Amino acid sequence: MRFFVLSLLLAVPVQAQTTPQFTDPDRAEKVGATEGAVEQMFRDYAEREHMPGMSYGVVLDGNLLYSGGFGFADLERDIPADPRSLFRIASMSKSFTAMAILQLRDDGRLSLDDPISDYVPEADGLELLTTDAPVITIRHLLTHSAGFPEDNPWGDRQLADSDEELRELIADGVSFSNVPGIEYEYSNLGFALLGQVVQVVSGMEFRDYMRTHVFAPLGMSHTLYEYENAPRDRLALGYGWMDDGWVDIPLEHHGAFGAMGGLITSIEDFTAYVALHLSAWPPRSGPDTGPLRRSSLREMHQPWRFAGVMPDFRYPNGRECPSARAYAYGLRWVEDCDGRVMVGHSGGLPGFGSNWTMMPEYGLAVMSFDNITYGGTSELNTAVLDTIIVLAGLEPRRLPPSAILERRRDDLVSFFPDWAGAEDSDVFAENFFLDNRLSDLVRQTREMYAEAGPIQSVGEMQALNQLRGTFVLHGERRDMAVFFTLTPEREPRIQQVRMRLVE
Repeated sequence: MRFFVLSLLLAVPVQAQTTPQFTDPDRAEKVGATEGAVEQMFRDYAEREHMPGMSYGVVLDGNLLYSGGFGFADLERDIPADPRSLFRIASMSKSFTAMAILQLRDDGRLSLDDPISDYVPEADGLELLTTDAPVITIRHLLTHSAGFPEDNPWGDRQLADSDEELRELIADGVSFSNVPGIEYEYSNLGFALLGQVVQVVSGMEFRDYMRTHVFAPLGMSHTLYEYENAPRDRLALGYGWMDDGWVDIPLEHHGAFGAMGGLITSIEDFTAYVALHLSAWPPRSGPDTGPLRRSSLREMHQPWRFAGVMPDFRYPNGRECPSARAYAYGLRWVEDCDGRVMVGHSGGLPGFGSNWTMMPEYGLAVMSFDNITYGGTSELNTAVLDTIIVLAGLEPRRLPPSAILERRRDDLVSFFPDWAGAEDSDVFAENFFLDNRLSDLVRQTREMYAEAGPIQSVGEMQALNQLRGTFVLHGERRDMAVFFTLTPEREPRIQQVRMRLVE
């Protein structure tokens, strides 16, 4: 028999139908006040890494709260870098390709578990590592788990390959590092193949599909794949730092590998894309206008393929915070030691670097583009987010308690400390008094009340989800934290209670 334990169980917050709210009405003003500190962080980093130019932006609750740029998009013509400058964002392109796949899935035109050979017949002849290996599916490609070897920087130099050249590569056979479905290993080739899927299923050239079904609905009117179509006075050129000076890195044309890393956009345009992703949170009722439905966006954000742990991760202030990382659909996912989730992607090509990272529960995102080879702003953007949260005192959304949670809290309080009538009530699930002897409940609760002193007030319900939460009984000398969870019945009942004394 299990007994009533005087310890508070920890639970992981989950989303619920009740819409979580931000409790600070001045959050935009407080985040806006961090602009100077954030600008200095970007400026110092750009100077230290010899970046010719950089642009950046901070998005809060779907709005570009502030942005900036410095240096040059084009050194030869002295064209400044600013939020309107068009940078090639490299592997940040991958989530756009994933979005196209999910659009087609939602329309019933493909399944994520379809074999890739259904759309790229050349893949049917691939020789996998073992005879028991499963076929490569679209889902494998989305999560970098098809068994292809990590292909940076080889993939960077295939950007302009034609569809025919990509299919010839597959037809000739490729080498595998793993069997499909068991390991995360980053693959540009995999996302190039997803671009082929988009073309075959839609009957449209990849960049035409993206322009029609993603960019136009979002108002991303200056976002494109082929650099020759960009306005010359807005196009950022690529550079490398060699022998204490900048050297030109020629731009590559759009090709089959553009689906993995060829997108060209600006901070201003990309804001619309970031706002779309943030708008998926929290789950809620109401209009769902797309271009991808909110549930599919949230699906994109889930950690589908574990990628490792970062036991030595530290924030800029030196605070140790071990974190876990995974790959979603065209996006990277990280959860830190405080349970803060970050979703986004970095990008790197000869001549360019980029990153965007969002924290859905905070409604906050940061993005930065630069024009030096593998500029590498992933850690910088994480530092910026952490700095904003600290300086602005930003809090995540708070989930309002459901009516049944508040009612069951009141029921519990009415039975304390003697549990009089509890067994005969309809409040507790059938397991409760089988798992907890009434005599033990009465004795232990009376002891806690005696130490706490007369109860002065009952604290607000803190919802962990619709059917789980905590509250505090404020005593004259001590407080008592109470955790309880409800059953999945139509009329949810209390199945478990945990209590502890707190200062």
